[in-house]
Amino acid sequence: MKIAIILLCLAFAFGGIATAQEIIIPTTHIELFNGRDFSAWTFCMKDNADPKQTWNITNGVIRCTGKPVGYLRTKQAYSNYVVTVVWRFVKVAPKADNTGVLVHIQSPDKVWPECVQVQGKYEHQGDLFLMAGAESREHRGIDVNTPLPMHGPSAEKTVGEWNTCKVVCSGDDVKTWNNGRFMNETTRCTISSGFIGIQSEGGDIEIRRMYLEPLK
Repeated sequence: MKIAIILLCLAFAFGGIATAQEIIIPTTHIELFNGRDFSAWTFCMKDNADPKQTWNITNGVIRCTGKPVGYLRTKQAYSNYVVTVVWRFVKVAPKADNTGVLVHIQSPDKVWPECVQVQGKYEHQGDLFLMAGAESREHRGIDVNTPLPMHGPSAEKTVGEWNTCKVVCSGDDVKTWNNGRFMNETTRCTISSGFIGIQSEGGDIEIRRMYLEPLK
């Protein structure tokens, strides 16, 4: 009974998840993608489109066609962690286009949910979006469709090469690195826990690893 009360308190203390469930704070390495199936994941696609037309797994790699728009997210909610995503754009022409890593996704699922987006758009990887009502100290007073621009030049690799996106979620602060270079930060976010996801937003992409580590 005491454990249930503690978990319920954490659900309210670490953000605005609409469904009261256990929020895990990682204490060890957690592989989010098992390389075989989507058993730990759920989908939200525009107009309730069949996710199998957008997402598949081949040879241990997730493939996303980018159409229609939507997202893949964990069934489990997390807070206070480091998430790493190893991914790449597949096609060069006409352009690589768009995707993104979503952290602190809130219920209910919708396109698009309340969350913090680490932009994956071609030549803009590292911009930060506060989506669907989420706010932060740096974003207050800015239009919802205007991102916090990345610090300095892009660090993304050539289309077809693997990129490593690292996002540190510590309390209500979010920091992001791309291929080892610090890209951006936002603080005092109004959400500090939730599900973790990947966008389908036009980019034909592959993801070969997604994992969590504890904060140092």
